[in-house]
Amino acid sequence: MIGEEPVVCWQDRLGLGEGIRAVDGGIVLVDILTGRLLAGPTDRAAPLTQVAGLSVPLGAVAPVHGRPHTWIAAAGTGICLILPDGRTEWLARPEDGAATAMRMNDATADPQGRFWAGSMGYGAEDGAGSLYRIDHDGTVIRVLDGLTVPNGPAFCADGTVMYLADSAKGVIRRYPVDPDTGLPGTPDTFAVLDHGSPDGMTVDAEGALWTAVWGTGTVHRYRADGTRIQQIRLPATQPAGLCLDGDTLYVTSARHGLAAPGPLDGAVFAVRVGVPGLPTSAYRPGRAE
Repeated sequence: MIGEEPVVCWQDRLGLGEGIRAVDGGIVLVDILTGRLLAGPTDRAAPLTQVAGLSVPLGAVAPVHGRPHTWIAAAGTGICLILPDGRTEWLARPEDGAATAMRMNDATADPQGRFWAGSMGYGAEDGAGSLYRIDHDGTVIRVLDGLTVPNGPAFCADGTVMYLADSAKGVIRRYPVDPDTGLPGTPDTFAVLDHGSPDGMTVDAEGALWTAVWGTGTVHRYRADGTRIQQIRLPATQPAGLCLDGDTLYVTSARHGLAAPGPLDGAVFAVRVGVPGLPTSAYRPGRAE
């Protein structure tokens, strides 16, 4: 039973577990460097099940509206669709041929049905990363550059505010976004972490921002004014991704990069937090609705 202390869900220990989402009454997540899209069965003591396996790193996915069992994905050096039979259809590979070896990282859909995805250098080279927006017609547009390890983004309920972490810099920035055009405005600094790195993020129904804090074994919750109001401790060093399913917070973690991983590094955790999340947005191809 999930209570107010973190419990381990499923048997797996992931190398780089991230991109966790609550979708259609279930949980999906990725193990980035192995290219696997995974689903969490109802039996929390069972192993995760594989939905799809790619031959390239898989950063995160969002469901595609009106196309059951189809996902839009930040993968390899670009953006693709993962079809129900596991095949991929590539929309664009904007990081092909970059001066630095690149891969896609975290991604999400906004409430207007656009998909946003960050890229980073394999070696987290300073300023090599970008943020891309995938519009309803499938066009892939670079909207920000000069990032190092972009994580999130996360959007408020109406899509007019975007939070984006640059994990290597220990900073979360907040951008105004025009919901009609998807153009981000000038950001302000929402939070700066003295210890650890902000990683995956989500916004709850009260407008507060949750972030996993890599390297510290903690999750932070911030009011919309940037004040930290809650901290949850986990028995894993590298919390990486998170989502809210109702009032249950799910958190992924990673074994990657640890010289001596502990028994729960790489596990997925769940904890009841009493605050519901926002519905997971889908990518909406075609015209905006």
